[in-house]
Amino acid sequence: MIQTKAKIIKNIAVAPKYYKIVLSCLPIAKDANAGQFVAIKITDTYEPLLRRPFSIHKLSGPGIEILYEIVGRGTEILSQKKAGEYLDIIGPLGNGFNYKSQVTPSPSLGTLFGRSSPVLVAGGMGVAPLLFLAEKIVTRSGGRQVTRRPLVLIGAKTRSDVLCEKEFRKLGCNVKIATDDGSRGYKGYVTELLKKELSTINYQLSTIYACGPRPMLKETAAISKKYNIPAQVSLEEHMACGIGACLGCAVNTKQGYKRVCQDGPVFDADEIVW
Repeated sequence: MIQTKAKIIKNIAVAPKYYKIVLSCLPIAKDANAGQFVAIKITDTYEPLLRRPFSIHKLSGPGIEILYEIVGRGTEILSQKKAGEYLDIIGPLGNGFNYKSQVTPSPSLGTLFGRSSPVLVAGGMGVAPLLFLAEKIVTRSGGRQVTRRPLVLIGAKTRSDVLCEKEFRKLGCNVKIATDDGSRGYKGYVTELLKKELSTINYQLSTIYACGPRPMLKETAAISKKYNIPAQVSLEEHMACGIGACLGCAVNTKQGYKRVCQDGPVFDADEIVW
């Protein structure tokens, strides 16, 4: 865990009420894993008082990118920050996704895993950490190679809320969309689209990775259990300190209460008491 002053490289709107901020912070970037987050002090005053947690969206040169939505006073202030300003940030925090099994130990073994594929399920802003995860899975590293390209299911309220589709497609992912109002792709919840896809897929699936609202994650856990597919979920809990001190983000698990900010935010789906 590192606390540093990160320079804002850019802070731009990517859609109505959605922004992307790029921060120069090499010490954090070089240790970051997909699924981890940073805690940002929005101002140097007491408003807002607490740091805000944000998933690491992706790496960007010597820094990180964060995708965020304006939902309150803190994110509204953040959206007004300009390039060249500095933010006090702590990170990388928490435990991320365990995606190592998605990468074969050597190119010669690739055929053994050729029919398996990970599934990434995003609900709303749940796309934020999953893009970083997709990059980790599909990028060749140290002589290793990936399995099948990930199947990415993105859920949103309307077509204007669909985020990161182009970025996932650029990575070679198989992307499918679900919107609540049917204005884009499948009409209905992304978990309904997941069930539809699982009923028609004719190849082996390795792991489901999901991030989004708790009801969506609960349903994803139930679906993964039904189809006997391991699942990892990133919980979106309210956090106060972000470093495990306040116990404000405790979640009930089969091993007792755990802190989302330190023991998570990523958990095995069957570990959570839903």
